[in-house]
Amino acid sequence: TASVKSIMFRKNLKKDPELFQNVSEGLRRLYRTKLFPLEDTYRFHDFHSPALEDADFDNKPMVLLVGQYSTGKTTFIRHLMEQDFPGMRIGPEPTTDSFIAVMYGEQDGVIPGNALVVDPKKPFRKLNAFGNAFLNRFMCAQMPNPVLESISIIDTPGILSGEKQRISRGYDFAAVLEWFAERVDRIILLFDAHKLDISDEFSEVIRALKNHEDKMRVVLNKADQISTQQLMRVYGALMWSLGKIINTPEVVRVYIGSFWAQPLLVPDNRKLFEAEEQDLFLDIQSLPRNAALRKLNDLIKRARLAKVQAYIISSLKKEMPSMFGKDTKKKELIANLGEIYHKIEKEHQISPGDFPNLAKMQEQLNGQDFSKFAVLKPKLLEAVEDMLANDIARLMAMVRQEEAAMPSQSVKGGAFEGTMTGPFGHGYGEGASEGIDELEWVVGRDKPTYDEIFYTLSPINGKVSGGAAKKEMLKSKLPNTVLGKIWKLADVDKDGLLDDEEFALANHLIKVKLEGHELPPTLPEHLVPPSKRGTVVQD
Repeated sequence: TASVKSIMFRKNLKKDPELFQNVSEGLRRLYRTKLFPLEDTYRFHDFHSPALEDADFDNKPMVLLVGQYSTGKTTFIRHLMEQDFPGMRIGPEPTTDSFIAVMYGEQDGVIPGNALVVDPKKPFRKLNAFGNAFLNRFMCAQMPNPVLESISIIDTPGILSGEKQRISRGYDFAAVLEWFAERVDRIILLFDAHKLDISDEFSEVIRALKNHEDKMRVVLNKADQISTQQLMRVYGALMWSLGKIINTPEVVRVYIGSFWAQPLLVPDNRKLFEAEEQDLFLDIQSLPRNAALRKLNDLIKRARLAKVQAYIISSLKKEMPSMFGKDTKKKELIANLGEIYHKIEKEHQISPGDFPNLAKMQEQLNGQDFSKFAVLKPKLLEAVEDMLANDIARLMAMVRQEEAAMPSQSVKGGAFEGTMTGPFGHGYGEGASEGIDELEWVVGRDKPTYDEIFYTLSPINGKVSGGAAKKEMLKSKLPNTVLGKIWKLADVDKDGLLDDEEFALANHLIKVKLEGHELPPTLPEHLVPPSKRGTVVQD
C-alpha cells in the first residue's frame, strides 16, 4: 500500500500548478500543452480559427477600425498619431482599398502582405490562408511614432453599399475582419453623422463581429457639421439601427465628436465633443494595462468553443455507420445538427450561446469526411477543464500583480499629449478648478452676496453653527451625502463652525455641484480662504 500511495503522490505532483515567469508566457504554455491538443484532434482550426502562435501572445494591443467609406477612419489614425503614415491615402471617394497594419518601426517603410505573413515576429502568419487576393491588399506601415510604442492600429478598406463591392473583392472580407476581431483589443466602428445608412455588407460585417461586443466601441464622427437638434436625431437613428444588428441587451458605447485637427464647423457642442474625446482617449490609453487580461479572456472564450467543437465532432463520429450508408447518414446528421446541439447542451450543461452558428457549421460539415473524425477523448477535455478551473485562476492573480507593478503603463504621444496638462486639458478652469491660475481668491467674486445671507443667520463671534448653516444649505435641494462632503471641505479649520469665508466657500461648492461638476476629494490650494492659507487642518 505504501508503494501505491507513493505512486499516487507522484501523480498528484504532476498535477501541481506550473510556475510561470509572466502572464504571456503562462498563456503560451497553457495553450500549447492543454488547449492546442484538443483543438488539433477535433479540427478546430478547419472550422473556426487558425492555431495561435507565439506572436499572438507577445504582440502589443491592437485597435481595429471598421466603417463605410469616407467615415474618417484613416483621418482618425492620423489624428491620434499627429503624423502621416506610409501608404496613407485620404479622400471623399473610397481611397483605402487595403488592410494596413500601422505599427512601430525604427524607420518609415511599408512591408507588403506576402512578406508580412512569413515574419514570425508579427502576429499575421495565419492570414496566409486567405490567399493572394487578400495578401495583395494587405500591408504593414512602420514608423517611429510614440503612440505606436504602446499600440498598433489596423486600418481597413471602406465598406461600400451594393453587391458590386462584395463580388469584386476576391476574398472573404467578413472572414478576414472576424480573424482580426479575435486578436485585437478594441474594435472601433466609425459612422459619419451625414451618412447613417448601414449597407448590407456593413451589417454582415457587424454580425461577423458577434461574440466580440465587449471589444466594440462606436464613434459618430463629423458631428460638428450638424446642429444640436439634428445631432440628437442622428444619434437616435444610429442607436435604433445598431439595436437591430447587434443583438445584445446592453447598449454599445457611442462616442460623439469630430476626430481630426480642424476647426469645428458648428461649435455649439464643443464641450460635449471634448468630454467624449477625453473618454475615448482614456479607453484607448487603458489598453496596454488591460492587454494581458484581454488575452486571458480570449483564451477562455476559445477554450469554451473548443470544448463544444469536441462534443459536436465526437457525437457525429459516434453516429456514423462503420461500413455502408455513410453518405446518407452524413446528410441526415447535418440536417439534424440542431437536435445534436440540443442533446449536447442538455448532456454536458453547456450554454446555448457557446455553440457555433448552426447554418455556418452545417455548410462547413458538407465538405468533411465524417469517418476521419476523432472519438471523444476524456483526457483531452480534462486537461482543458483543469486549465479553466485552476491555471486560469492563478494567471488572473498574476495579471493583477503585473498591473500593480506597471500602474503608469498607458498610450503616450500624439493627440494623447494635447489634453494631458496645461490650460487646454479637459476640465481645466471649470467647476472646482475655476480660478486655479488667478491671483485673487475666486470665491471672493460672489462673497458680497454670500455675506448678506451669512449675516441673516445671526453669527456669534463671527461664526455660524452647523444647524444654522444646514438650514440654508438644504435650500440647494442637494442630497445630504453631497452637502456633508461640502461641509467637510468648507470647514477648513475643523472647528464645527463656519466663518464668513468658509460659508462663502460652502456656497461656492454648492454652485459648482449644481452646475454639474464633481466635487474635489480634497480642497484645492486655490480655494482655501486667504486667512486660512498655511493653516489647513488635515483629517
